[in-house]
Amino acid sequence: MEKAEFLAVEVAYATPEQQLIVPVEVPLGTTAAEAVRLSGIEEHFPEIDLELNRIGIFGKKIKGDRELLAGDRVEIYRPLKADPKVVRRELAKLGKTMGRNKADPGG
Repeated sequence: MEKAEFLAVEVAYATPEQQLIVPVEVPLGTTAAEAVRLSGIEEHFPEIDLELNRIGIFGKKIKGDRELLAGDRVEIYRPLKADPKVVRRELAKLGKTMGRNKADPGG
């Protein structure tokens, strides 16, 4: 049986207002960054800048030069507005937590 020349993958990006998952067929050997460009998702979200936005596959950060496998979903991550460590530190100063009550071990 001959190897497929193309792979079916998805490229995903979300804002607080909307989410878009673009299915795309890419040639074997296509990198994650190339798939983003081939998907055309940057036309829908001009704020995407692969120099600034990190990318991943199913929640695991990767580099743009990683070659894709069939079924991969390339996710484009938005920059954090606030560092979670700083937020936790500030809440601790106020005697608060990030949603989990420390006195209640059950959550």
